Amino acid sequence: MTTTQLTLPTYQDVLDAAERIQGHAHRTPVLTSRTLNGQLGAEVFFKCENYQRMGAFKFRGAFNAVARFDDRQRKAGVVAFSSGNHAQGIALSARILGIPATIVMPHDAPASKMAATREYGASVVLYDRYSEDREAIGRKLAEEHGYTLIPSYDHPDVIAGQGTATMELLQETGPLDALFVCLGGGGLLAGGALATRALSPDCKLYGVEPQAGNDGQQSFRRGEIVHIDTPDTLADGAQTQHLGHYTFPIIRRDVDDILTVTDVQLVEGMRFFAERMKMVVEPTGCLGLAAVREMGKVLEGKRVGVIVSGGNIDLDRYARLLA
Repeated sequence: MTTTQLTLPTYQDVLDAAERIQGHAHRTPVLTSRTLNGQLGAEVFFKCENYQRMGAFKFRGAFNAVARFDDRQRKAGVVAFSSGNHAQGIALSARILGIPATIVMPHDAPASKMAATREYGASVVLYDRYSEDREAIGRKLAEEHGYTLIPSYDHPDVIAGQGTATMELLQETGPLDALFVCLGGGGLLAGGALATRALSPDCKLYGVEPQAGNDGQQSFRRGEIVHIDTPDTLADGAQTQHLGHYTFPIIRRDVDDILTVTDVQLVEGMRFFAERMKMVVEPTGCLGLAAVREMGKVLEGKRVGVIVSGGNIDLDRYARLLA
């Protein structure tokens, strides 16, 4: 299917998603750091999705998608593929709605994410992320069992649901000069772009991905989706190989630039959140902060938003990285 045949989600879809998830998703806090504001000479607002249900923004899009199932889909069940946060989001949403869930997860996914997915009642199918195709496995399960496949990012309902995080941020802060959003497959950034262009049209919007996995940056520069090998990065939530057919055209249209940061910068971000803001944030969730700190004085005098995507990380690994 070509991009021209796709019906892309709009800001109205984000508004509809906000109504659908109300009472189920948390309206997460927006926090600030006087230390960071002083260092940058800017006013930075963190939308803390690490305090979302199941610990990440992924619950928003997952619930919005599964809540739209018809009776046949609800009876058959849902299947998804994910390294962890979308897995938990689908599993929890399915449990709330009384729908069977099957999740395709890499065998090396963080143990805490895999355990939580199972605790929410989902069946887990394991695969090797470096040698097997999770999308093909998900499609095969859907065909064999009649499940409805909900991808982790490339789905209109998922994108619309993720956009509610940025919508809530901008409703609280008012217009911003710049917004930094984590980028893996692009669901959070594409949804955030829909909300940003509606509520703060002059805001500079940046996607941020790990330097080792800059498929989004390459795609943005070349004007077409670039596929890469699975990147070797601490940001397991951004180990995607390509943007989506739905996410890419929105990103290309509405985003100002795609930035990259190193794993070292992500660990520095984890330490900053822990020491200065008393928050546990996973490496992927530090992408936006790392880019803001890298940009530094360029942001002086600006009002800046950062989406903190999640806080799901094994505590042993967390301790090792900070040590």
